[in-house]
Amino acid sequence: MYQHVKLPAMSNRLAQSQSLYLRKHAENPIDWFPWCDEALDKAKAENKPIFLSIGYSSCHWCTVMEGEAFSNIAIAQYMNQHFIPIKVDREERPDIDSIYMQTLQMMTGQGGWPLNVFLTPDDRVPFYGGTYFPVEPRYGRPGFLQVLQSIRRFYDIEKTKLESFKAEILTNLQKSIMLPKSDELSADLLWQGMGESTRIVATSTYGPSFPMMPYSDLALRGTRFEGESDYDARQAVAQRGLDLAKGGIYDHVAGGFHRYTVDATWTVPHFEKMLYDNGQIIEYLANLWSQGIQEAAFKRAVDGTFQWLKREMVSPQGFFYAAQDADNFTDSKALEPEEGDFYVWSYRELEKILTSSELAEIQQEFTVSREGNFEGKNVLQRRYSDGLTDTIEVALAKLFAVRYGSSPDRLTTFPPARNNQEAKIGKWMGRIPPVTDTKMIVAWNSLMISGLARASSVFRQPKYLKLAISSAQFILKNQWIDGRLYRINYEEKPSVLAQSEDYALLIKALLDLDQACLGNGESSSVVNDDFWLDNAVKIQEEFDELFWSLELGGYYNAASDSGEDLLIRERSYIDNATPSANGVAIANLVRLALITENLAYLDRAQAALQAFGYAMSQSPQACPSLFTALDWFRNSTLVRTGRDRIISLSADYFPAAMYRVDPNLPEDTVGLVCQGLSCKPTPATWDDLLAQVKQSQTRG
Repeated sequence: MYQHVKLPAMSNRLAQSQSLYLRKHAENPIDWFPWCDEALDKAKAENKPIFLSIGYSSCHWCTVMEGEAFSNIAIAQYMNQHFIPIKVDREERPDIDSIYMQTLQMMTGQGGWPLNVFLTPDDRVPFYGGTYFPVEPRYGRPGFLQVLQSIRRFYDIEKTKLESFKAEILTNLQKSIMLPKSDELSADLLWQGMGESTRIVATSTYGPSFPMMPYSDLALRGTRFEGESDYDARQAVAQRGLDLAKGGIYDHVAGGFHRYTVDATWTVPHFEKMLYDNGQIIEYLANLWSQGIQEAAFKRAVDGTFQWLKREMVSPQGFFYAAQDADNFTDSKALEPEEGDFYVWSYRELEKILTSSELAEIQQEFTVSREGNFEGKNVLQRRYSDGLTDTIEVALAKLFAVRYGSSPDRLTTFPPARNNQEAKIGKWMGRIPPVTDTKMIVAWNSLMISGLARASSVFRQPKYLKLAISSAQFILKNQWIDGRLYRINYEEKPSVLAQSEDYALLIKALLDLDQACLGNGESSSVVNDDFWLDNAVKIQEEFDELFWSLELGGYYNAASDSGEDLLIRERSYIDNATPSANGVAIANLVRLALITENLAYLDRAQAALQAFGYAMSQSPQACPSLFTALDWFRNSTLVRTGRDRIISLSADYFPAAMYRVDPNLPEDTVGLVCQGLSCKPTPATWDDLLAQVKQSQTRG
């Protein structure tokens, strides 16, 4: 663990920030600016390179660097004299993060957070970058002060090399946004994308293990088709579900998924819990179940994650908090938090907490040993996917009580520690919890809304839908100012204009709620039948007006009236931990065309797919969400029938289908199946209708 450097009490400009991540740097001796005109103008006026540092509040290595390099007086003195230091919260400004992460990958071949890049002051072009820099040289990385000195010397002396390097970076950035168009949206292209995602999911057996949900989702879609991949798609997606539900990435004691594991065996996580991961994983596990891949561990993981959300991640106003840190304090006198301490168990602790028979069963079910698997302690990882015995559930409840100070059946809400000070002074009955970032992010809430909506239909759980609806209602009521959607909410105050991912994922969430309410009789009466659809249509109009590229097709990351301070205007189509905005947006357009019968949506979807068609054919491994959109485009199906039949259909796996209640069908008609721009013959029986839906889902 890093050594804390004791400094005199001081605060910089970040002390007044709403961002938890920025406030974590408020006591640094570095003279930080937020991203603002004042900082950019000062850099230009004083001819000082900009040191741009980007991260997020629950990032472990961001926390380490804050406690090491950014708290070091010698580093701060040199930084303040020779650079203009700017801090950015990537969760506030993903548009800034995306541009400079792309340039870092161009320069080094890899990326990550903290993202630290050096920019020229006049045009903000990066000329050097890296991720974590230690104070002293270690881990094969140079010491940070030496880096700063070398960078400043290069900036002052090597002007010709600097200009040449800048020109190369700018040329590559311009190439990245000027994509050739392609009209080829064939079945072969779809098979190529599905096969590539299946290969990635099936063969990712080395290095750190990430959920990679956009890839897993596309591979799952591929299970509808026979023989279109060199890999067994069904086996690959089932194994990904088992890795998630059984692995140490899942919190088997209290629910919720960690960010990723540091190993290839899904054992030891980086312990932060991100809302966006959990929303996608819930949706994926529910879809696995609906596809007939039904493991007891999937159902338990979904419900455990719901319980964690309800207990720890829902605000009094109904929205979901953003994340929980990887680190927590071991006691109130600790100077710095420890990674994962809240979640792990020494063998001696287990012997003390559990009876001998409980410990014996725990050892049979989980990879528990005296030596441990994480710094002498144990991360719980399941060996099997069957249901757990009553004895094991009792044992896990005891561990829960030690961690939280109360049994799971009695602890319905657990208040968040909103910063390190609250964590250290709180009257916790159990362990000191990690800090929770309590901001609301529209895009991330939308991912969770979609996950809960899908799980409510598959598992017949109205309580999941109720929780999703409360978040959606908060967003619709509180996140608009003067007709503009805002991305973040800090303590019931909207902040930061929304970006394309906020619009795309919110529209998807509203369409998912529309379908879930049709497929869940108990909750469909919360609002009128067209409420979610009407709002989706309204928000899509705002999205089209502000973000659509008339010249190139697709949606820009930032709105047409913002982003003047950005180096380029990106149209994100590459998937990362979350699906790309354009992939989701294009699928939304097809879904809207199905339900509203407005073919303008379909025209726009086709134009957007053609805008990215060349990228899809050349780099199918980079953009699974675009192939998900292509699946919708080629296999979209609308089923018109009664509500009772929709309830049955919605629990099955028809991933390119939408449902509408049609009160005008003749009494003796079970429904009507429409594919693309034509409808199939009226089915005579329920079995006929199911057969038509299945055929329509694979016609492309």
